[in-house]
Amino acid sequence: MEKNKTVPAFWGKEDWQAVWIGFIVILLACIAVLTKAFDFSAVKFSTWAVGEAAATKAVPLATQLGEWAFWRKLIVTVVVLCVLFTLGVKLQGESVKKYIPAFLGLFVIALIVRFVSAEFTLNRYLEWAFWALLIGLLISNTVGVPDWLKPAIKTEFYIKTGLVIMGFSVLFSNIAKFGLYGLGIAWIVTPIVIIFMWWLGTKVLKIDNKPLVITLASATSVCGTSAAIATGAASGAKKDDLSIAISISIIFTILMMVFEPMIIKAVGMSQLMGGALIGGTVDSTGAVVLAGNALGPEAEQAAVLVKSIQNILIGFIAFFVAVFFATRVEKNSEKKVGAGEIWKRFPKFIIGFFVASLVASFLIQPIFGGDQVSAINKVLDQYKNWAFVLAFTSIGLDTNFKELAKNMQGGKVLWLYIVGQVFNIALTLFAVWFLLSGVVFDVPVLDLFK
Repeated sequence: MEKNKTVPAFWGKEDWQAVWIGFIVILLACIAVLTKAFDFSAVKFSTWAVGEAAATKAVPLATQLGEWAFWRKLIVTVVVLCVLFTLGVKLQGESVKKYIPAFLGLFVIALIVRFVSAEFTLNRYLEWAFWALLIGLLISNTVGVPDWLKPAIKTEFYIKTGLVIMGFSVLFSNIAKFGLYGLGIAWIVTPIVIIFMWWLGTKVLKIDNKPLVITLASATSVCGTSAAIATGAASGAKKDDLSIAISISIIFTILMMVFEPMIIKAVGMSQLMGGALIGGTVDSTGAVVLAGNALGPEAEQAAVLVKSIQNILIGFIAFFVAVFFATRVEKNSEKKVGAGEIWKRFPKFIIGFFVASLVASFLIQPIFGGDQVSAINKVLDQYKNWAFVLAFTSIGLDTNFKELAKNMQGGKVLWLYIVGQVFNIALTLFAVWFLLSGVVFDVPVLDLFK
């Protein structure tokens, strides 16, 4: 469909729209929390259960559905997301009449995903991201996706918006909390892993699809889906490339989330070291929290700090990938690549990610305090999750197993991830031992993790 050429690129491009939508949500959340004038909370299912499991801390489903607060938050969530994303679609020159019913249908599927993933047993082991992908895949590979639903399948639009919102939670103060320890684990290891996987993919495995190689390398070394989307946009990765990278990342994240804490316990590693290892190697931030929690409170805090410091790299990596691909990978010998071409390739939503992080770190936190920032992030976290669950569901709906298998290049892509992740774990383990074992440096005091 032809885009609306009458709308300036500053408003009509998906990247910029993700920035504005993200900023609107952040602004509304800040006003709601700081003034207490209204409740801007998004809807979520509390953990629910049936049978014997219901005797736990799980909130009975009937109780949740019987509360007006649940339905009020549901209405707010639907209205806010539908209005903002519909405005974006309108500025892109697409049909609003087709998008609105499609979005509502997608939201219903996403609501089912959140409902299923909140069940007590499932919630303990698997994140909603897995169920979003699984349910989407089941629909697309069985009954198929109806034509009326397809206008709402906008994976990158949703996840770019979620990343901008996520930027508010990436506080630079986390660097100060963990100091050089966190920087050594998160910032030194990560670029080495990316460079290694690029060499492995392009030189050893000889994978022709270079955007896929760099996208999978970033997903492996930084934070899974978020890094994949940012790097994919910077390198010009296709939709199928993102589907492959994200699918592989989610599957192995689940395995690592379950088995890595078990192995860490078995070898007798300290909570501090184990948590830092989890934070540096498990892709998803949510999975990092669960895996760290399985080791203990100190491990959970260490894991979250390392992953938070690592998340700051998303924007920097996207920038360098844009420069690298514009000047080296896709270099035209007859035409010199200048700043204009690099700017064109750079994913603009990363600017929103950085600005949101800077505002939270150097404006809101110093003026209103850490407690208020935490309260704002508690609200924003659900809007980010809704944007992400819409994206993951879209990935599933837009992925066909037959097409996915064709792009695996005879298993080379899978081997790239496995070897790259093993290298990532080994290098992170060495960094964790070097910095936190107490053999070389003093172990950080426990007060840091309270």
